Amino acid sequence: MNNSIGRMTVWGPSLVFFAAMLWATDAPFRSHLTETLSSDFIVLAEHAVDLLIALPILVWCWRELRNLSRSEWLAVLFIAIGGSALASVAFTQSFHYVNPSVSILLQKVQPLIAITLAWFFLGEKLNKNFWFWTVLALCGAYLVSFPNLVPQLYEGEAFNPNTMGALLALTAAALWGASTVFGKFVLRSISFQLMTSLRFIGAFMFLGILTASQHSFPATGTLTSTDVLFIVIIAVTSGVFSLFIYYYGLQFTRASIATIAELGFPLAAVFVNAYFIASTTVPGAFLGLLAGQWLGTALLLVAMLMLSRVNREEIATIAGR
Repeated sequence: MNNSIGRMTVWGPSLVFFAAMLWATDAPFRSHLTETLSSDFIVLAEHAVDLLIALPILVWCWRELRNLSRSEWLAVLFIAIGGSALASVAFTQSFHYVNPSVSILLQKVQPLIAITLAWFFLGEKLNKNFWFWTVLALCGAYLVSFPNLVPQLYEGEAFNPNTMGALLALTAAALWGASTVFGKFVLRSISFQLMTSLRFIGAFMFLGILTASQHSFPATGTLTSTDVLFIVIIAVTSGVFSLFIYYYGLQFTRASIATIAELGFPLAAVFVNAYFIASTTVPGAFLGLLAGQWLGTALLLVAMLMLSRVNREEIATIAGR
C-alpha cells in the first residue's frame, strides 16, 4: 500500500463523517419548504437540481458502466430507490404513529445492521478494537440525542412505540444501513463520481413517478423565488456536494466503519437544531447544548479518531497479505 493510499485510509472515515454532518445543514431550509410544499415534491426538486451535475458526469464516465455486473446494477438500484427515496419516506411516515424521539432512537440500530451486512456480504473482519470504539461511538451518539439518558417526550405524549411506527423507523434504518454496504460494493468497479451520478439519476426517475402518482406537484404560481433558492441550497450542500465527499471517503473506508462515521448526522442535527431551529433556550444549557450533549460529542469525536486508525490498520493488513 503506497503512502497516498495509506493517508487516505486515515482520512476516509473523516470525510464520511464530515459528509454526514453536511446532511444536517438543510434543516432550516427544509423546515421552511415543508410549510407550503409536499415532501415528495421537495425531494424531487432537489434531485432535479442535482441532475444538472449528475447527467454530465454520466456522459463523461459512461464507459465505466461496462464494469458493472448484474449484482452491482441491482445494488445501484437499491441505493437510488431505497437509500435516496424510500428510507426518507418511511422515516417521515413513522412520525404519524410514534413519538419522533422513538423514531430517532430506533435509528441507532442502523450501524448494527450495516456492520452485519458488511460482515456477511463483504467479508469484513471485526476485531476487538473495532467493537470497543464502536460501542463508545454509539454511547456518544445516544448522549447527543438524549443527554438526560431517557428519551424526552413531546407535549406529554407517552413513550409507546406501536408496531407500525416502529416497523417504519426500522425499515428506514435498514435501508440506510444497507445502502452504505452496497455503495462500498459498487465502488469496487466504478468511480465515486459515477456512483454519485447514478444515485441521483435513479432516485430522480423514481421520485418523478412517485410525485406524479401522489399528485404532489404545487399549483402553478405558488413556487416563490425563496423556495427555489432554498431548494438549490439543499441540493448543493446536503445533496450533490456532500455525496461526492461521502463516496470519495467511502472508497478508502471499510463499510463497517463508514456506518459509524455516519453518526455525524445526528451529531450535527443537534447543533443545527440548537442554533437555527429551536425557539427557546434550554435551562442549564451552555451555548444551546446540555452537558450530556457536549460529553457525547467528545466521545463520538474520540471514537471516530480511533476508528480511523483501526481502518488504516485493517486495510494495511489486507493489502499486505
